[in-house]
Amino acid sequence: MSCYRFINAERGHYPVRRLCPVLGVPASGYYAWQTGQQRAVNQQTPAWETALVKTFGVHQRRYGTRRLQVALRQNGHAVGRQRLRTAMCRRGLHALQPKAYTPRTTDSTHGLRCAPNRLLDQPKPTQANQVWVSDITYLPLANGNWAYLRAFQDMGTKHVVGRTRQGWHVGATMPEELVTTALQRAFFAQSPTPDLLVHSDRGGQYCGNAYRALLHRHGAVRSQCRRGECYDNALPGTTQAESLWSRLKTEVLELREWPVFADLANAPASIADYFDYYNHDRLHSSIGYQTPYRAHQQLLQTKCLHKIKQGIRASC
Repeated sequence: MSCYRFINAERGHYPVRRLCPVLGVPASGYYAWQTGQQRAVNQQTPAWETALVKTFGVHQRRYGTRRLQVALRQNGHAVGRQRLRTAMCRRGLHALQPKAYTPRTTDSTHGLRCAPNRLLDQPKPTQANQVWVSDITYLPLANGNWAYLRAFQDMGTKHVVGRTRQGWHVGATMPEELVTTALQRAFFAQSPTPDLLVHSDRGGQYCGNAYRALLHRHGAVRSQCRRGECYDNALPGTTQAESLWSRLKTEVLELREWPVFADLANAPASIADYFDYYNHDRLHSSIGYQTPYRAHQQLLQTKCLHKIKQGIRASC
């Protein structure tokens, strides 16, 4: 406790001009401090700072200054990132940061036939359901075991394909069924467009007969990373899948007191909640700080209008 705070606490029992000499501080210094404290109390918190605290809490520490700035500007608060940093530092608000995770989920030594990398030299998708990317990640359980998650994400809109329990799957192991179940759910939730490209790594789960037959039955085309090509890891499809897993583990696990899932039943429930948040509430920088769901719906509507115009022209 500072001298001035001590004087302020004891001034009801002793005169200020007696306390100050005892503590070796001037009385004028105390009164100047008291005036500053009163001014700070009377100063109203800016509306943007109140909105900052609320937005940071709503998104549970998942937003850094970039997304916070966009969210605040959407609500009419024009504020720079430096002011946001200062306010967050003053209030002790710290966004979640990704950490490294090491368990291996890809085994490319299966000897099965892989598909070529059809994303090479391809422009970024401009339509929804034009390219889906997929990957497997691990989920730590409280008993020390692992669960494994498979999901499909639209490369153009960042939308995790499916609804609450569709388009992804969690299992205790990584058989081909983990992939086919998730893909069946994705097709059920979102009808694929002709020649939909489904890209993945070279894991054996993506080379099995059941997986290839499922793609063929829905008119989808298989694509996989090339063997021994480190540059393939920098392609948008690969980095997008890894980015989704990084964000999920950071924004779900790091919020827990013990960063694991309680059991195999707890993991899907938590994943469902996060994917719902990711699709409908989380702003994504690469799609103009929109939510993936909104970007997905806009592209679907644009495509529908384009087809209607083509039909009208053909009938004329």
